[in-house]
Amino acid sequence: MTISTIAIIMSVCFVGLLYLQVSYINTLISMRKDYLYEGARRTLNQVAHKLELDEVRRYLTEDNRNYIRKGAFVNGNPMVVRSYTTSTTNGGVISTITVNTTVPANVVDEELFVKSLSKAHTVEEAQRLQYDMLKMRAKYQRDVLDEVLFYMLDNAPTMPLQNRINDFKQLECYIKTELANNGIDMPFGVRVLDHDGRDTVYNSMASVGYGMVLRQPLFENDSPSRAAVLELAFSESGLNKFIYGSVKFMLPSLVFIFILLITFVFTLYMAVRHKRITKMKNDFINNMTHELKTPISAVSLAAQMLQDESIDKSPEMLDRLLNVITSETKRLGFQVDKVLQMSMFDNRNTAALNMRELDANDLVSNIVNTFAVKVGQSGGTITTQLEADDPYICADEMHFTNVVFNLMDNAVKYRRADAPITLHVRTWNSNGKFMLSVKDNGIGMKKEHLKKIFEKFYRVHTGNVHNVKGFGLGLAYVKQIVQAHRGTIRAESEAGVGTTFTIVLPLK
Repeated sequence: MTISTIAIIMSVCFVGLLYLQVSYINTLISMRKDYLYEGARRTLNQVAHKLELDEVRRYLTEDNRNYIRKGAFVNGNPMVVRSYTTSTTNGGVISTITVNTTVPANVVDEELFVKSLSKAHTVEEAQRLQYDMLKMRAKYQRDVLDEVLFYMLDNAPTMPLQNRINDFKQLECYIKTELANNGIDMPFGVRVLDHDGRDTVYNSMASVGYGMVLRQPLFENDSPSRAAVLELAFSESGLNKFIYGSVKFMLPSLVFIFILLITFVFTLYMAVRHKRITKMKNDFINNMTHELKTPISAVSLAAQMLQDESIDKSPEMLDRLLNVITSETKRLGFQVDKVLQMSMFDNRNTAALNMRELDANDLVSNIVNTFAVKVGQSGGTITTQLEADDPYICADEMHFTNVVFNLMDNAVKYRRADAPITLHVRTWNSNGKFMLSVKDNGIGMKKEHLKKIFEKFYRVHTGNVHNVKGFGLGLAYVKQIVQAHRGTIRAESEAGVGTTFTIVLPLK
């Protein structure tokens, strides 16, 4: 199974898992919103019912005392104080009210009832007397309630809404209690409006900061002119805490999913990087084999010629063979040194640098003069522009020389076939730093290669792998040396135009 297949499968799994988690959270949030709405709606209905009961209780316990006084008459009957109980039903909720009120005096009291029962001769007669007593008591109780209701209907239309509700603090207490009974505990605001909603009778809402407002008619069984509106509002912070507080236990799972996703991406990146490095190392081994095989073959051929007795061993021939052996041995040693230098950085992360004060202008000038011969053999030219007023730096002369040499050698390797090579080396000072640039008119490279050219074994392919000699270690070595000198290096290039390398080093 390839890395791409694994990546696709794992990506689909992560997307599916994340989708399920997000869907579950959205469902939970929606359920909490519905629960809050239904609980608040039940609260308003229950509070509205309580306010109606309070109004009836006040009429029965207080207001009717002013209307049906002791000694007054109902239907021509004198009144006495009696205690009665009545029940009302609203939405399945039974409310019982016990009232001490006045009733007609001819209602048979308990003492008279006992005397009547004592005179009964049979059980049937006692039951009939008890039944008559209950009928009479129910009739007069209904008469009293009718009188009180007529009084309410006659006087309530002119009564202010503040008097009908009586105590707004008690109203808020009702709301708080009913919200708690419905499992809702959060800050709220209350507002009471008249029947058309234009005049505010009571308001405990802040000017801003409420995210949900519910309305409930008050006294909705009365005429429209007597009705009112109750508004209940919840603060934005309270809503967020109530709704989203229930999903905070899901956050760790999301965190774990993202950690797994990051780990997977990192693992995938490392696998791809390892695969790319493996490919580059294979290319390096192929190039190294080719680069080492050439000088070894030349030395081996020269040695065979020296051993062959059939070949004339003239002084000229011996000199040529010795020159071949010497030059190819140096070349072989140079290639091996490159590998050893990079191995040194891998093992110790730094090189043993012999740092001393150097005049960078003089050093660059000497390197250019030495390299000019190689550029001339290729039919090119090299120019210098040494403008650094303060050229003194602390550097390792050998490694710094190798850095400049490698940059110029790359320009020769990657020159264009249709134009002679032109090299321009410049030094200058900027922001208290020493600047060095090597610019060529070679084949250049695309932008996607610029970030990778300083990696070990990386080479920009130009068709045939072996058309340009090297291991892909030169620029990696250059970057390591520059960083060891506490400097930076950057590359600018355009395909078909050329490349410019710029080195920035601190002054002495």
